[in-house]
Amino acid sequence: MSLYEIAVLGGMFAVTFGVRYLLIGFSSRIRLSPAFERALAFVPPAVLTAIIIPSVLMPDGSRFDLSLANAYIPAALAALGAHLVMRRLIVTIVFGMAVFFLWKMYF
Repeated sequence: MSLYEIAVLGGMFAVTFGVRYLLIGFSSRIRLSPAFERALAFVPPAVLTAIIIPSVLMPDGSRFDLSLANAYIPAALAALGAHLVMRRLIVTIVFGMAVFFLWKMYF
């Protein structure tokens, strides 16, 4: 590993650690407004949606694939349905993966 790579990794570590340390270290002294705290509850679903939707609709990463050959779409819909009915994470994962593999096997 070159000196340049070590410096880049060290800089990335310092910035990441610094930002997180400041937020955690001063979290007890900072009070957020109730409206802001309610808005923060929407961050995890928004981030997960931003990660999942492109990976389902663009499995190769370059173009949309809305064909029957794309097993990610029925698997995602099946997992969503399983979650809405059962509300259990393990059922959601197993059902979505089962649909994915069965779809891959038969199409």
